[in-house]
Amino acid sequence: MSITEIENDIYLIDVETAGIKNFIASYVLKGKQTAIIETGPTSSVHNVLFGLKELDIKPKEVVYVAISHIHLDHGGGVGKLLKFLPNAKVIVHYRGAPHLANPEKLWQQSCEVLGGIAKLYGKPDPVPEERIIAATEGFAFDLGDDLKLQVLETLGHASHHLSFYEPLKNGIFPGDAAGVYLNEIGVIVPTTPSPYRLDIALSSLDKLIDLKPSIIYYSHFGKACDAVEKLRIYIHQIKLWAKMAKQGIKSGESTETIRRKIIENDKAMQKSLQYVQKHLILRETTLNESLKGFIDFVERFPDFSL
Repeated sequence: MSITEIENDIYLIDVETAGIKNFIASYVLKGKQTAIIETGPTSSVHNVLFGLKELDIKPKEVVYVAISHIHLDHGGGVGKLLKFLPNAKVIVHYRGAPHLANPEKLWQQSCEVLGGIAKLYGKPDPVPEERIIAATEGFAFDLGDDLKLQVLETLGHASHHLSFYEPLKNGIFPGDAAGVYLNEIGVIVPTTPSPYRLDIALSSLDKLIDLKPSIIYYSHFGKACDAVEKLRIYIHQIKLWAKMAKQGIKSGESTETIRRKIIENDKAMQKSLQYVQKHLILRETTLNESLKGFIDFVERFPDFSL
């Protein structure tokens, strides 16, 4: 577990789920009050708590825990974490709120989709309803010392997805709306599980670009500059994947053939293929679940124009 000060008053805790480094980030923002963005899964909450201790932040000083969405790798640990943070409330999209209060269906569906990866993440604990803030577009919270966060609804990856904008540093916390940034090799890859909505995801990316951010704080993983350029690169990439999936479905090609053609046409995937194939989680999510998201989308919306 490592802690990095990436800006004044903004820290990154690498939660190192299952010992995997540079994969899931939890961000700590210290104004007069403290907020956490993304908890990671249940299985690595202990690393978040250790990070707070190393930062000399007392549990009672944390007033907000904001999660981009309720998928286990982003918000799965929030129920367990809140047991140690007596004054904190959770900020989550209003559609995700019921699944924090009663996570049983979320857990069952996660096990069906992710299999052993869900077990790796751990079962989420319920969050008391009185500790949940069901947020919508435009909600804002002030941490003091000019540190504020604005809530943006950025659907597409999920139907309950939020991003957070920090105006002082002109940075965005996009959750999974902007893809997975492999910071060790400087490459972005899609995170697009079914039921993925490419059309809505593209609108969400346009919304982020309209902010003209300078910095992206990726949940997967880390700080990156040239934010607008990276958002545009991701738009180009997901359009390419959708185009290849659409052509493949129309021609009756197998999933394996579509996957091979995507790799042949996506320079980022060519550069990152060995990295992804060796990664305990990305080799399943990127090469299988993300591709399935595109195939399902073009099958459901065959008339969508790219």
